[in-house]
Amino acid sequence: MTDGRSWEGNWVARLYERVRERGYDSVTAFADARPTASLVALAEELGSDDVAGVQVFRGLVAEAERSKMLTRLVRGQLVRELYARLPNGWPPVLDGDVRMDVARALAAWYSFTPETHKLRVDQASDALFANPPPAGWRPLGPDDALLRTLLPDDEA
Repeated sequence: MTDGRSWEGNWVARLYERVRERGYDSVTAFADARPTASLVALAEELGSDDVAGVQVFRGLVAEAERSKMLTRLVRGQLVRELYARLPNGWPPVLDGDVRMDVARALAAWYSFTPETHKLRVDQASDALFANPPPAGWRPLGPDDALLRTLLPDDEA
């Protein structure tokens, strides 16, 4: 999105209109049907000329806050970052460039984390470096057992 058209008009209404056109009643339901797609890919599917990935994310955050499922959203964003940045799954050895690839994936995850969860994401990232998951690990969605161990639900 280089021309800024995504921010013209009522982008929230446009986002929900596009989601409903695809048969979903929420941005969360739309994204949950594509748990490994990047935010950019989700936005492109909704309207490559006038929907941006950050808008999709803002819709997801708003819905997660209302439904008290923010931790699940945060786990889901890690899934999206891992698929985008580690296409072969978790590397067998964390050294050199591979370590930087993992660091970039975790940094991107942190950057898309609401303030309320930044400390927990930082701790989970440290835990992944200290005790790496099995080589090739690629969680399929936010309810992956290892992800739930790293970031258990705490919302009431």
